[in-house]
Amino acid sequence: MIFLDKLRKSVFIGGRTLTILHPVSLHIPRGQFVAVMGPSGSGKSTLLGLMAGLDAPSGGEIRINDRVITRMNEDELARFRGVNIGFVFQSYQLIPTLTALENVQVPLEIQGRAGAGARARELLAAVGLQSRGGHYPAQLSGGEQQRVAIARAFACRPPVLLADEPTGNLDSATGGQIIELLRALHREQQATLVLVTHDPEIAGAAERTVRLLDGKVAEDTAQPPQPARARALR
Repeated sequence: MIFLDKLRKSVFIGGRTLTILHPVSLHIPRGQFVAVMGPSGSGKSTLLGLMAGLDAPSGGEIRINDRVITRMNEDELARFRGVNIGFVFQSYQLIPTLTALENVQVPLEIQGRAGAGARARELLAAVGLQSRGGHYPAQLSGGEQQRVAIARAFACRPPVLLADEPTGNLDSATGGQIIELLRALHREQQATLVLVTHDPEIAGAAERTVRLLDGKVAEDTAQPPQPARARALR
């Protein structure tokens, strides 16, 4: 489903090159729930942004659904994202002048999908906001706004959902509800879910954890232990 081959990212700042992400190679199978962890500055959000095609890598290749997105131009990427990738941001990113229902409808209307209103109402009901569709973002709590953002991310039934610290602006109880909601929709729609988090409890809900440190993969629970380590443990 998602293949990263020697993916790296560097930027030129203050007359020197800063490496944010060293060559990273990962395979994330279809339908898997993966948590990406690591301290601030470890490259987590950079990795997610590259997977989403929101940023261009300095080298390496990304394949999603057998399409090499690192070879696409901006128009091709936009079309690909619209069909294949849903993104949930920490700061919700709702359009303030649109109601909750209209925000969920936006990706459906961009894709020219029939029945956009019915699908949006179905998703708002799925996230427990069927009575809040006519409210604007400013009239909703942070947890409710994130629920709308999740409904919008799932609107076009994308096979890949990427979430960048989706509970970062929420209290622990509301954050737990948001994670349970993401897990439920992930299972129901059989989407591949990659979630960036600082929270070990949230990561514990995932099938697999990838831990970054200084732009490198320090741990991947999908990988078997190395023979030398296995011998040391015996």
